[in-house]
Amino acid sequence: MDAKITLTVNGKERTVVTDPERPLLDVLREDLQVTGLKYGCGKGLCGACTVLVDGKRTHPCVTPVAKADKQKITTIEGLADGDRLHPVQQAFLDVGAIQCGYCTPGMILSAVALLEENPRPTDEQIAEWMNVNICRCNGYTKILNAVRRAAAQIAEVKRS
Repeated sequence: MDAKITLTVNGKERTVVTDPERPLLDVLREDLQVTGLKYGCGKGLCGACTVLVDGKRTHPCVTPVAKADKQKITTIEGLADGDRLHPVQQAFLDVGAIQCGYCTPGMILSAVALLEENPRPTDEQIAEWMNVNICRCNGYTKILNAVRRAAAQIAEVKRS
């Protein structure tokens, strides 16, 4: 039986009527046309679909949409502030951590969640946290550099 689900996606309240067990990923991409998140494995193992649900890293391919009811969802489209990129987005661009781009939205959202939880992570902490995101191009060194750079930029902004 379908249910009415209300989601706040990138600051905009959206309502859908759908099967409550349907994956959040499908609702975001198919019903709400939020396509920055990518379908990868469908099992929550690759991180391509990563979004933030109430600020927490979530794999919507394995999250029933009902679990996100009345929650705030942030996708890659919701990170920038107008024309100003989020520091993590900017850092990925600055260090060239974007190759084919398929994993990039999930990588960036994972990095944002990490830096919210731990603003000064060590390289080991970054590697462990980001381990749930797979980069098929093997751009891990540049991704590590981007997360380091974003952490430094965010720390600098907080100091000033």
